[in-house]
Amino acid sequence: MIQVSNLSKTFDLTRQQRKELNTEERTALAVDNISFRCEPGRIFSLLGPNGAGKTTTMRMLSTIYKPSAGEIIMGGTDAVKNPQEARRKIGFLTGSTGLYARLTPNELIQYFGELYGVSKDNIAKRKEHLYTLLDMHDFQNKRIGKLSTGMKQKVSICRTMIHDPEIIVFDEPTSGLDVITAENIIHLIQNCKEQGKTVIFSSHIMSEVDLLCDDLAIIHKGELLFSGTMNDFKGQMQTDNLTAEFIRIVHQSQNA
Repeated sequence: MIQVSNLSKTFDLTRQQRKELNTEERTALAVDNISFRCEPGRIFSLLGPNGAGKTTTMRMLSTIYKPSAGEIIMGGTDAVKNPQEARRKIGFLTGSTGLYARLTPNELIQYFGELYGVSKDNIAKRKEHLYTLLDMHDFQNKRIGKLSTGMKQKVSICRTMIHDPEIIVFDEPTSGLDVITAENIIHLIQNCKEQGKTVIFSSHIMSEVDLLCDDLAIIHKGELLFSGTMNDFKGQMQTDNLTAEFIRIVHQSQNA
């Protein structure tokens, strides 16, 4: 379970950043007092245009950023007060995380499994499960530097999942991937739900959102515009599809 209450994040701006943004303000409010809840066995999607505050929120959930205000409870642990304990329960995937090009997927996954304190027997079992789910057996012993973008994304996901976390945070997991690789990742997300894990993901691909998510929130300029179930969202729609409704809600907030 993830419980987010009155969460905010403010960043200090450098002189160069103030110049680029054409502002005299010394701080920027990236996330503004948002609250939502993600339940086990359900998939929660965080939506918003570029610069909305999605990634900042994801990084606070994963304890990379410390909130300026508010509370984050991850699996019963206060992630702000006890970030190290919370990390043991979290798997976090983001496109900005690098991989060790000289290692093979097997070597990298083994290394991270040991970092998490997973036994060798369980690492082997988890590898087999994830390699099968993500179709990784053919390249498990090739150097990561020689792999395609889609293959590297699969390695990143395997690293994220090797310790069998109860909470999974995916920041645009299928962005820029081919259809087959994206389908593998969608199956993995569905598998996490079937196992009763808490899953939150961000995406710009509304067909994925429609297929996967049980609950969703829309964020724009750091503010929460909608939070509820997918059925709630569809029930209040004033347009004929999810993409058009998402755009309507964002534009409505800009004109308010």
